Amino acid sequence: MERVDARGVVVEGIDKSFGDTSVLRGIDLSVAPGQSLALLGPSGCGKTTLLRLIAGLERPDGGEVRVGGELMAGGGAWVAPEKRNVGMVFQDWALFPHLTVGRNVGYGLPRAERGGARVLEALDMVGLADLVDRMPETLSGGQQQRVALARAIAPRPTVLLLDEPFSNLDSALRAGVRSDVHRLLVDLEITSIFVTHDQEEAFVLGDEVAVMQDGRIEQVGSPQDIYRTPSSSWIASFVGDVNLLSGTGHGEFADTLVGPIPLASSTHGTLQVLVRPEDLEVRPDGAAIVTLTEYYGHDMMISVDLGNETEVQVRTSARRQWTRGDPVSVAYVGEAANAFV
Repeated sequence: MERVDARGVVVEGIDKSFGDTSVLRGIDLSVAPGQSLALLGPSGCGKTTLLRLIAGLERPDGGEVRVGGELMAGGGAWVAPEKRNVGMVFQDWALFPHLTVGRNVGYGLPRAERGGARVLEALDMVGLADLVDRMPETLSGGQQQRVALARAIAPRPTVLLLDEPFSNLDSALRAGVRSDVHRLLVDLEITSIFVTHDQEEAFVLGDEVAVMQDGRIEQVGSPQDIYRTPSSSWIASFVGDVNLLSGTGHGEFADTLVGPIPLASSTHGTLQVLVRPEDLEVRPDGAAIVTLTEYYGHDMMISVDLGNETEVQVRTSARRQWTRGDPVSVAYVGEAANAFV
């Protein structure tokens, strides 16, 4: 497929309410041309509403939406959805059951092109060119998802919005389809914004991740930044397994139940230290007790009771088998850790 010039997306001061319910409050967001951004947050935090505002399916109560530097909404301006050159893949895929695959894909094209090369080109991009005459009900979930994607990219949008596009796929199919879609969007160099509540999905798909809660954006950064240096304990817990260990800060380190932990910034007094399970190491013999083991093949997650009503999760190699009741010790082996006072 011929590449189009990707356009950036800028959202400034966006507010949106439905009746007396405030859904978005003061949203600022910028996505560079060709970049992939994942909007991550719990259900009901406003992710889909923000996506629909960018697409033009909702009007903001305040603030502005710009695509490629052009004002789409706000300040008295309003550009209709079909004029924005923004594609959208819906959560339920929204295929027309009475239309063939080819006619579904061609639906957003000019009438003269709906049965032409652009339909086959889009289907070929998602590996479904041989299914052009099939009906949606005869396709698997993964195939229907690919048809929805082909329909979105057929008009050659400069921005593509995807609202939890893999949520209706079973786990065995999800990872493969997700990887294929990711590779396709990178190859096409389309600016894309994904909505998801799945941390793993956000980290895989997003060049950057914006974490949302209660209608606000809490933090924006690379997946590595969000995971290793979250701006709050809530984000730390939301984006992966975490141990928040109570401790006492003494400047460059903190005393904790797993021993001294180096701190990323000098901190004094009572605090919580952010410790990921992979930052801990289990060693044989000690006063701690293994309470639970979960085997995943490539690694294990072990729950360890440290005493003082404190339990930690440790991610470790699966080469050594630990069992419930084993006496162990736990040591910190990670880099300088973040702490929350």
